[in-house]
Amino acid sequence: MGTPIPEGIVAVVKADCPTCRLVVPVLGELRAAGLPLTVYTQDDPAFPGGLDPLDDTALEVSVALDLDTVPTLVRVEGGEEVDRLVGWSRPQWEKFTGVEGLGDGLPEHRPGCGALNCDPAVIERLAARSTGLRSRRLELARLEDEAEAFFERGWTDGLPVVPPTPARVLRMLEGTMRHPAEVVAVVGPDFADCTVEKAAVNAVMAGCRPEYFPVVLAAVEAACTDEFNMHGLLCTTWFCGPVVIVNGPIATEVGMNSGVNALGQGNRANATIGRALQLIVRNVGGGRPGEIDRATMGGPGKYTFCFAEDEAGSPWEPLSVERGFAPGTSTVTLFAGYGPHGLCDQKSREPESLARSMAWALDAVWHPKLALMTDAVLVVSPEHGQVFRRAGWSKDRLRRRLLELGTKPVEELAAGALGCAEGMIVPAGGADGKGARVAGGFGDPVKGPTDAGIPKFVPEGLLIVHAGGGAGLFSAVIGGWARGEIGSMPVTREVKP
Repeated sequence: MGTPIPEGIVAVVKADCPTCRLVVPVLGELRAAGLPLTVYTQDDPAFPGGLDPLDDTALEVSVALDLDTVPTLVRVEGGEEVDRLVGWSRPQWEKFTGVEGLGDGLPEHRPGCGALNCDPAVIERLAARSTGLRSRRLELARLEDEAEAFFERGWTDGLPVVPPTPARVLRMLEGTMRHPAEVVAVVGPDFADCTVEKAAVNAVMAGCRPEYFPVVLAAVEAACTDEFNMHGLLCTTWFCGPVVIVNGPIATEVGMNSGVNALGQGNRANATIGRALQLIVRNVGGGRPGEIDRATMGGPGKYTFCFAEDEAGSPWEPLSVERGFAPGTSTVTLFAGYGPHGLCDQKSREPESLARSMAWALDAVWHPKLALMTDAVLVVSPEHGQVFRRAGWSKDRLRRRLLELGTKPVEELAAGALGCAEGMIVPAGGADGKGARVAGGFGDPVKGPTDAGIPKFVPEGLLIVHAGGGAGLFSAVIGGWARGEIGSMPVTREVKP
């Protein structure tokens, strides 16, 4: 027992317990009988009056005794507990103490109350006090406003955050089996270690529930890979931020939205998982707008952009399976993208017609005259998905057709062609196998003969997912940032406990 307990009889009570108040005269009788009695009080240092109670409002003695009920009598001999009695029962108290005639006029029996140290809120507070959390603690002045304090210190994304108290951080850490000190990733631009604990702090601030936390950790791991290049994504003047796409049973388990308004607001899991990632990049990695974050305009998705794929209603295999994971595996795919561009086609009932509409929408990503420099996500709605389901089109067939429809002759893409200075730089002499490059130096040269034209995307750079409400013949295109060595590649990671 870590806390020394006095010899003799120890009584633990609380003023908020009717039975404890009932037995105050009995405790006085024991004291008058000359018994070595020590009284501890859990909630009111002045209770019970006249018995010189010892203050246990810090609950150290209660925890050391592992109490679950008050009043409790404990007999201590040689520093060890040898007997215990809970609640009030005249015969049992008389036998326990050896004093006859206790509590004359009191009821024969009364059950006790729950000990204060067993209250759920108090348990969290006690755990927080004894935990090994390593994060720096901020003590606010008594009159300082918590929300304003976080704004003033630059720890928010412009919206209020939830104060990450030790109890809340501990509760978040219960969402994972990983050790709080484990380093999840090194987060740029400061290249600081993000431990599980630091991630938990920011997940609390974002408003996450503990069950979301493994998804947040997987997203952090994916974001901080060389392939995704979060540091470069921050530095770009383009609109993009990390888009989080969740697959597998975890999406349903934590209540993510893959249906009506899937790309919008209103779902706590969608909103806070994506926000937690952004806060980690900001608060751990130092990625703040106007500093390392140099977006010319940015976009609302830089607060949070996270949704789940509707696998149950999809005509195709999930994105995670396409990317090499077994069916039923929970994953997070990160894509460097910007706000969705809506596509309306309410007349196409055949896959070829609808594919043409989608190809035209995809053509606008970055610029209609720029090809092979970026990736894109096509979010197919349930009603549009039914067109392909009825016709038996696989996802691969749709992708191949979109790539065919998006292929353009070099002369249309060349800088200056069609009366527009923007475009690809084509070597003198035209398509002679030397390739073409995006104006401004972006992108790898188009390799091989270009007489057949240049496709808008590489096949692996056109991701197709199924999500959205069941009404509305609308789909969406999420455009990307530069791809390849100077940009970002989609990255998928398994969600682990």
